[in-house]
Amino acid sequence: MASPEPKLRGPASVVETACPLDCPDACSLAVTVQHRKVVQIDGSHKNPVTEGYICAKVRKFGERVYGPDRLLYPAVRKGRKGEGKFKRVPWDEALELIVDRFERAKREAGATSILPYSYGGSNGLLTQDNLDATLWRRFGTSRLARTVCAAPTGVANATLYGKMPSVVYQDYPEAKLIILWGVNPSSSGIHLIPFVREAQKRGAALVVIDPRSTALARSADLHLPVKPGTDVVVALAIHRYLFTNGYADEAFLREHTSGADQLRERAEPWTVAKAADVAGVDPATLEHIAERYAKSSPALVRCGWGLERNRNGGNAAMAVLALPAVGGKFGVRGGGYSMSNSASWNIALTEYDDPPVNVLFVYNCNPAATVPDQTRVLRGLAREDLFTVVFEQVMTDTALYADVVLPNTTFLEGYDFAKAYGPINLDLGRPVIDAVGEARSNADVFGELCARLCLLKEDEPTGELDLMLHVLDHLPGTVGSDLRAGALPSPPFGIAPIQFVDVFPNTPGRKVNLFSAALDASAPLGLYRFQPDPATDRYPLALISPSSERTISSTLGELPRPDVKLLMNPDDARERGLTDGDLVRMFNDLGEVHCTVNVAPTIRRGTVSLPKGIWRRSTRNNTSGTALVSDALTDLGGGACFNDARVQVSSLASA
Repeated sequence: MASPEPKLRGPASVVETACPLDCPDACSLAVTVQHRKVVQIDGSHKNPVTEGYICAKVRKFGERVYGPDRLLYPAVRKGRKGEGKFKRVPWDEALELIVDRFERAKREAGATSILPYSYGGSNGLLTQDNLDATLWRRFGTSRLARTVCAAPTGVANATLYGKMPSVVYQDYPEAKLIILWGVNPSSSGIHLIPFVREAQKRGAALVVIDPRSTALARSADLHLPVKPGTDVVVALAIHRYLFTNGYADEAFLREHTSGADQLRERAEPWTVAKAADVAGVDPATLEHIAERYAKSSPALVRCGWGLERNRNGGNAAMAVLALPAVGGKFGVRGGGYSMSNSASWNIALTEYDDPPVNVLFVYNCNPAATVPDQTRVLRGLAREDLFTVVFEQVMTDTALYADVVLPNTTFLEGYDFAKAYGPINLDLGRPVIDAVGEARSNADVFGELCARLCLLKEDEPTGELDLMLHVLDHLPGTVGSDLRAGALPSPPFGIAPIQFVDVFPNTPGRKVNLFSAALDASAPLGLYRFQPDPATDRYPLALISPSSERTISSTLGELPRPDVKLLMNPDDARERGLTDGDLVRMFNDLGEVHCTVNVAPTIRRGTVSLPKGIWRRSTRNNTSGTALVSDALTDLGGGACFNDARVQVSSLASA
């Protein structure tokens, strides 16, 4: 790499970079820069998955870079928490204030009274779990478990397969049957769709399991609109069908798995009729899906994250991901399972009783918009005895409660490594413009804090450019040199491995672990067990919060958008005297949300839907759907039960 710096000046230029945001695709980008400003963002043709097109979210990312909510300078709070009144200060003053509060907290209450709070605002290798982790580990702070999303599916994938690389997008057209379970790539991971469509053109059958009738569901051969939280019993019914009708691959189970007998025993009670009754679906459709899966090869199950967001989420992920092992679907291109390829490269808030938290440092996330029990979270953020630092790109709902706000660069202003977890891609993101205002990168700020606290060794990188070059030099094989040359590297097993041919489980004996005694003991009712629906007569409706076409989790939630609408089935609306466009009050014992209702048959009866990641400003009463979600945890992995919220809806006019 002749020079790490791109050309930022001149009348117009196109700069290649990559998107590290929390999406499976990690697109390669071609950004047009004119007079040192981003004027257009397109997909790069160098990436065979991106193939020159990108989502509307990233295409409009320039609106975040130059928008009115962009944070440009460090600032300290001048009003009450939540008012958003701040005074600009120099970087040196802001950092010294933070260092002083860190040292005071450590001296008076121990370093564990400092809580760093971060999640998937960026999946880049430089922006999370790098110099930030060095700071927290060496200073001795608390570590918050990152289990808001993907924890139950992560536990299931690790237990069963040791996170074996998944079937990649490019191999979907080889499948004869594709099951999309708890995932809607139209909203997240759009580059999967052309491969699914190509498979359909070649004659593949498409099955969609989703409470909503999405565009993909409407084009599917079979759609199963399950009741939220019942995916586990549907999967167990398919297992039972395979076992009892002679479709289980007994030879594969003997040679390549452990725990098959225990899974068989737990699946036995779940007949198609019983599972269909619990899930609220047509038993004939469920049996047809089981039969098609049993008889099709190659057959592919895409396990999404929607099925994990409830009390049974971990067991649902275990049961769904175990299907190809029982059905003998491995060993052929286009067969097996697809979930996350994040491990393919092998590159290595409110009330706390133990310990109490006196300092909160928030980065790469917006907990006021994404954490369950929003009202309680905001009450905690408003504590005057809690010193809060928010390191952000824009003034988020969380940043309004900060004592110190630090301006962060976007991915268009710095280096990072974008690692896909749908396809197997790794790309180098480069700055296409200079940092806006006084914004600084994660690596620069955490490196500076480490230096001020005397936590770094002499030979360790202290800033973003140094860290990027250090990582390039230490990547395995030719990965670093490929990235320097602008190429997309390939792992040793290639970019399209066949499961049980090119890649195998990273487990003892390379066997699929279908039954874990440890998980059986830790789950509330045991492994492959079902916990009943939490709905009551008072709150009968299941609220779900799927990904939307407008935000990446809560990222870009500050941009103007049409009125957020609650999706409701016509039968549910009719029972409540509601019509399309009415202002409604959705509520339970935790809080209420005021918004417009969209009455449409694209969601099952008994379920309502409000988009994931919306900010408080998006509703009529400055409260989002997370206010109605309890802090209960999933059966495995300790994830959040977003889809276990049970609510009632009434006309706002009659409230």
